[in-house]
Amino acid sequence: MESHLSSCNSLSNADCGKGWKIESYLHVRANVLYNPLTDLSIGAHEPDYRELRSLLDGRLSVDDLPLTLKDRFIEQGWVIADGPDLSRRFLLKYVSLEARSICNQACYFCPVSAAPRKDQLMPMDLYENIVIQVAAYRDTIEGVFMFNYNEPTMDKRFVEQVSMIKKYGLPPVVNTNASGLTPAIVDKVVGMGGLRYLSINLSTLDRTRYQRDRGKDHLDVVMRNLNYMKNRPIAQQMVIVVLGAEHHEHHRDFQAISDFFSGSNFQVQQAPIMDRAGRLPVGLKPFQLNTKLRGCEQMGSRPLQHLHITAHGKCVLCCQDYNETYIVGDLTKQAVAEVLAGPELARMRRWVYGVEKAPEDFICRRCVFALNG
Repeated sequence: MESHLSSCNSLSNADCGKGWKIESYLHVRANVLYNPLTDLSIGAHEPDYRELRSLLDGRLSVDDLPLTLKDRFIEQGWVIADGPDLSRRFLLKYVSLEARSICNQACYFCPVSAAPRKDQLMPMDLYENIVIQVAAYRDTIEGVFMFNYNEPTMDKRFVEQVSMIKKYGLPPVVNTNASGLTPAIVDKVVGMGGLRYLSINLSTLDRTRYQRDRGKDHLDVVMRNLNYMKNRPIAQQMVIVVLGAEHHEHHRDFQAISDFFSGSNFQVQQAPIMDRAGRLPVGLKPFQLNTKLRGCEQMGSRPLQHLHITAHGKCVLCCQDYNETYIVGDLTKQAVAEVLAGPELARMRRWVYGVEKAPEDFICRRCVFALNG
């Protein structure tokens, strides 16, 4: 597996001319530390945790560590060789690759309802070129997400795209409202071995509220599609996510959907809506602006573990950036590797993790997934 970490990773090469320091890009919680560059966690009950916390708090220096412990921390990536380009490192786990920009619904909990996007199709030669480049990181990638704010099944090339992702040894992931996931498409996807993960966005079984919440009367066709696929192996993991505002109506919807799909291949999960980093007037939001940014915890780390690609071939900081304010690359002009290790994404990492002060209006200051402290 290709390494994107410092080349000075053990005491055997400690004479590389650099000092040693605690990793700057850690997620620090009350009783656990997580390193998004190594995907390692350590809890308060585990050996070495106390010493790591002491390094973080400044009560202990790297030079104070016993030699064997220092060696272990360096080998595990908790302690690194200092250098000028630390923000260019990454561990690519998730890629969001949007092939067509439109959605056929207008859900109140999605920015599409307030500002629908123009229909944009990514050419299939560009799509395949990106997939080929992403495949270079297949050893660490856990999912290629075929969506952003679009409905992926609205693209007539959807099955071809699934096949292409699988052809290059990558795991396809689909998030869909299921209105376009017809029996014919289900059979084709099952026939090619299925998806890695399928997530269905279904918020209620009440037809009137479904139409009110989504702007379209799709519930009948959605339920026909779901009934057809519920016992078929369209994905290794099949999930229905019941989104809502976490009040009594949301809980009732979750229970009704759980009961309906009991005994099927679907797992039913309940999840809250959010304000999309201040983009919407509904859902979870920070109690106050995040003044001291210390990282991102939206499914790992967006700037260190994710790559978000729009139908235009542009790369953006994260999925919360609906307006595409933070462009970090352009795959019509650059290679994937150039973007991942490039200056724009490196700057975003420094801002997100507080290595460098971010602008006061930076998107992470308004995001519920930002670590702050």
